[in-house]
Amino acid sequence: MIARLSVAVVLLGILCVSPTPVRADDPEPTVATATTTVDPIEALIEQSTLAMRTDPDASKREADQALELLKKSPNPDLEIRARLLLCDYQSERDTAAAQREIAEATARLPQAKRQGLRAGILDCEGESLENSGDNAKAMAQYTEAVSVATGEHDDEMLAQSLFSRGYLLGVMGDYATGLIELRRADSLFEKLKKPMHALTTLNSIATLYNRMGDYVQARHIYTRALAAQREAGLQREQVVTLHNLGRANENLHDWDAARAAFAEALEISRRINYLRGEAYAMRGLAAISNALGDPKGALDTLDSAEVLQKQVPDARLRAQIQLARGISLHKLQRLPESTAALESALVDFRQADALYELTLVYSELSAVYAETGNWRDAYARQVDAKTVSDKLLKNQLDQGFATLKVEFDTATQDKENAALKKQNEANEKALAQARSVRRLQATVIILTISLVLLLTLLAVFQHRSTLRMHLLAMTDELTGVPNRRAVLVRLDPLLRRDSVESCCILIVDIDYFKAINDQLGHSTGDEVLKVVAATVRSAVSEPAFFGRLGGEEFLIVLPATGLAAARAVAQSFCEKIEAIDTSRWFGERRHITCSIGVAAAVPGRDTPSTMLQRADAALYSAKRGGRNCVRTESAPDEPDVAAAAVADA
Repeated sequence: MIARLSVAVVLLGILCVSPTPVRADDPEPTVATATTTVDPIEALIEQSTLAMRTDPDASKREADQALELLKKSPNPDLEIRARLLLCDYQSERDTAAAQREIAEATARLPQAKRQGLRAGILDCEGESLENSGDNAKAMAQYTEAVSVATGEHDDEMLAQSLFSRGYLLGVMGDYATGLIELRRADSLFEKLKKPMHALTTLNSIATLYNRMGDYVQARHIYTRALAAQREAGLQREQVVTLHNLGRANENLHDWDAARAAFAEALEISRRINYLRGEAYAMRGLAAISNALGDPKGALDTLDSAEVLQKQVPDARLRAQIQLARGISLHKLQRLPESTAALESALVDFRQADALYELTLVYSELSAVYAETGNWRDAYARQVDAKTVSDKLLKNQLDQGFATLKVEFDTATQDKENAALKKQNEANEKALAQARSVRRLQATVIILTISLVLLLTLLAVFQHRSTLRMHLLAMTDELTGVPNRRAVLVRLDPLLRRDSVESCCILIVDIDYFKAINDQLGHSTGDEVLKVVAATVRSAVSEPAFFGRLGGEEFLIVLPATGLAAARAVAQSFCEKIEAIDTSRWFGERRHITCSIGVAAAVPGRDTPSTMLQRADAALYSAKRGGRNCVRTESAPDEPDVAAAAVADA
C-alpha cells in the first residue's frame, strides 16, 4: 500500500514545485494564492495539503486549525476538504479516527455546493478498506467514486478516483485496465494544468511495470521521480519512492542498491515521524539480510518493524513482515514457527488477491513442509504455487504485451523487439520453473506425472501467446488497421493466381500532411491519420482490403477490378476524405485532401514490388498535377492499357 501516494494531496489538486519548468500558460501554484487569499481558512487548507507531501504531522495541525476556525465561520465545502485531509492522515494510523472524519464529512455533504466532493469521501473510504486488506470492497468504493465524479462533471475528483482505481487494479493483477485508468487520470491532470500529478501517475505506472516483471524500466522511472521529489523537498513522497526503488532493486538482486534505498527511506521516515514508512523500510532491510545469509539479523529487524506495524492499519504490511519472518525462521530451521508465520501471511495475501506474494508464500511453505516430511501438504502448496504462478505469468504476458508495450512504445520496431525480449524472459521463467519441478521430483517422485502435465499446459499457453504476438506484429499501432506487412502478405498470393482477372492497387497519400504536423503538432497529425484510416476502413469491404504503408500513405487492393473501375473507386475515396469534418482542427475553411496513384496488374506476371513502383509513379504524377486528384499507371508492356491510363489522366 505504501506504493500509493497521498490521496488527499492528489485529491485536492494542490500544485507543488514541478520537476520541469513551469510554462507561461500554467496557473500559479496554489500555495502562492493561499498567501494572498482573503479567507484564512482556505489558506490553512492549502498549506495543510502541501505539508502532507513533506510533514504529515504539520499537515494535521493545520487541518485541525482550519476546523477550529470553521466553528465560527461555517463553510461545508471547506470543512469537507479539511476532513478529507485528516482522513488521509488517519487512514495510515488509526482506522477508527479515519472513519470518524468520513462520517463528519458525509454529514456536511447535503449543505455543500460542490457535490463532487462525495467522490472524495468515497475515495477515502476505499483507501481505508484497501489498507485493511479488503481490496474487493475498496474497488467497489473507487468505482462508485468514479460514477459520482462523472455524474457531477467534476474532473478533479474524477482524476483522483481513476488514479485510485487504476492503482488497485494493477495490485490485483489487471494491468491492462489499470493502465487505462491511470492514462485517463493523467490526461485529466494535464487538462487541469497540475504538473506534479503527472509525476504521481508516473510512479503508479512504474509500479505496474515492477509487478509485471519489468524491473529495469520501473527502477528507471522511480529514479527520475525521486530526483524531482528531492528538488521539491517532498520528504514523505521520497519515502514512498525510495521504498518502491528498493523493491525494484530487490527484484533485480541488486542488494547494495536496495539496502541504500531502504536505509534512506528509514532515515527520512524517522525524521518526519512516519511510522508506516519506517515499518516498510525495515521489512525491506530484513529481506536484504535474508538474501545475504543473515536470518538472525533479519529477525531482529522484523521484531522492530512489527512493533511499528501494530500501530498502523495496514494488512498488507503485516503480511509482508510475516512472509519475511517465515523465510528467516526457515533458514534457521525453526520450521514450526516458520510454518505459522507463513500461514498467517497467506491469509492476508489471499484476501487481497496479491498474486505475486501468494506465489512466494506457497513456494516457501512447500519447501518447509517438505523438510518436515509432510509430503502431502508440500505437494498441495507446490500445486497452489504453480497455479498462481501460471495466472501471474498469464497476466504478465497477455496484458504486458497487449497494453504496456502498445500504449507506451511509439516505434513499431521497438515494440516488436521489446515483445520478443518479454517472450524470451517468459521462456526463461518457464525453464526455471521446470528446473524447480525437477528438484522437487528428486524427493517426491510421485509428483512427476502431475507436474509434467502442468508444464504441458504452460507450453500450450505459450503457443497461444505467440499467436497473439503475431497478430500484434501485423497491425499498425497508431491507427489499428493492418500494417504494410499484413497487406503485402495478402497481395502476393493474389498476384500469383493463375487467373485471367486483373486487379488494381491504390496508394492514398494525405496532401500537405507535413504542414499539419509542423503547424498543429504531431498529436493532431496522429488524430488526422486515425480519422482518415477509419474513413477508408468504412468504405472498403471484402474482397477488397487495405492497410497503412507508413507515414501518411495507405494501400488499397481491389481484386478482379479493371483500371477504369479502380479509378472511379479512387475518385470516391478522394471525395469521402475531403468530406471529413475538420472543424476540430482547422476551422471551417480547410479540408483534408488526398492524392491517389492507381496501378493495374497482370496476375502471374506482376509482383507486389513492381505494382507498388507503378502506383507510386502514378502518385507522384498526381502530386505534380496539383494534388487532390487521381492518376493511373498500367503495366509498361501493355501499351493499350498504358495509353488508356494516359488518356484517363
